[in-house]
Amino acid sequence: SSGGEGDGLEIGEKSVFFIGSKNGGKTTIILRCLDRDEPPKPTLALEYTYGRRARGHNIPKDIAHFWELGGGTSLLDLISIPITSDTLRTFSIVLVLDLSKPNDLWPTMENLLQATKSHIDKMIMKLGKTNSKAVSEMRQKIWSNMQKDHPDRELVDPFLIPLVIIGSKYDIFQDFDSEKRKVMCKTLRFVAHYYGASLMFTSKSEALLLKIRGVINQLAFGIDKSKSICVDQNKPLFITAGLDSLSQIGSPPVPDNDIGKLHARSPMELWKKVYERVFPPKSMNTLKDTKDPARDPQYAEREVDEMRTQKDQELEQYKRSSSKSWKQIELDS
Repeated sequence: SSGGEGDGLEIGEKSVFFIGSKNGGKTTIILRCLDRDEPPKPTLALEYTYGRRARGHNIPKDIAHFWELGGGTSLLDLISIPITSDTLRTFSIVLVLDLSKPNDLWPTMENLLQATKSHIDKMIMKLGKTNSKAVSEMRQKIWSNMQKDHPDRELVDPFLIPLVIIGSKYDIFQDFDSEKRKVMCKTLRFVAHYYGASLMFTSKSEALLLKIRGVINQLAFGIDKSKSICVDQNKPLFITAGLDSLSQIGSPPVPDNDIGKLHARSPMELWKKVYERVFPPKSMNTLKDTKDPARDPQYAEREVDEMRTQKDQELEQYKRSSSKSWKQIELDS
């Protein structure tokens, strides 16, 4: 039951959407949250599963819908499928970033956050036309994470639905050079604070996975939010939305005499330039990075594959004959 429009009833169904780095550990986190002891399989495109949690005797179980976007940044169009104006009020986003691949981290984070925020803004506008009270309540709920007298209230632009940023593979990241870790930690803290997100690091460590599970359960089932905080770059970060500040994060880690040489139109752009100085993004076509599922052996079907091969051959033959026809026309003319 989703309750009436703004009637204050507790909603029994929530949705959590996992996006992030390819092979970053999204499926592992979902399986851990659902207590499923099975090896994670590669996510092909957009996958769905669900979990239930009993509230008490003779009370209907809460249901959590878990969506996962595969392919890193190559399938951004699929973001619009689970996030609709109808589901928006019960939706949360979990962005999982692979800390072991710092050069890919900013482009992955930027592309996914921009695409998600753009779609959410469209759905907010659509919902606002039919239920402005619901949109107003969503805004109040998100802003309530930050104290009214917080000095950064005018300087941030939070997502209007809960956002959690998880840095995965901390076990590899912790062996990085301390200056590189400092740049990554400060940058992720700024991005999370700016977008009103919680930020935490995890690995295969059982203790860290339990903390992440608690956070996901809070999104999925409304369990009490953790108020613990760790901002020490020599330990796994754990910062709940609204508890950080720009004064604690500090300025971008760049020498004072260099800061004036960086031309940026916004604080976000400045942090991006500083980050990419240390970790230049790899120029790669994200679309090429996605394997063609039609040629993936795990989806093999003999009859379908034989027909596909035949059609591919027919297409190539058609292309060659068309090419000859056009050349003949050009010669004749």
